[in-house]
Amino acid sequence: MKIGELSRRTGVPTRMLRYYEEQDLLHPERAENGYREYGESAVACVRQLRGLLDSGLTTEIIRVILPFLSDPGEIHLHPECLTPETAALLSGEIDRIQSRIDCLARNRDALRSYLAAVRPAAAEAGEVS
Repeated sequence: MKIGELSRRTGVPTRMLRYYEEQDLLHPERAENGYREYGESAVACVRQLRGLLDSGLTTEIIRVILPFLSDPGEIHLHPECLTPETAALLSGEIDRIQSRIDCLARNRDALRSYLAAVRPAAAEAGEVS
């Protein structure tokens, strides 16, 4: 399939699909005329990439782990494949994600506190939420 069809089927703009290719995350074949040709498996691959990117992973991390992913729920990383550099990269990513989780939890708690403080005042004023 051509890039436009892949875009339509995945909801990912063609510009982003080209970016994935530039980042070595997507590997289309090239027709004789130079057009990109994608196999049926590209649909699942792009959806998987979107899921990984939407979860906050960087293209650098995805490029490292992508060869070990057979589908979104499985990782096949053999211990001998985990170099010290890759382990450090993954550990750093885990720390970064945990920091984001902690920040989100603080913001959630602050919003809950705000609502708890405001709701009684709104009820006293006759407002209904």
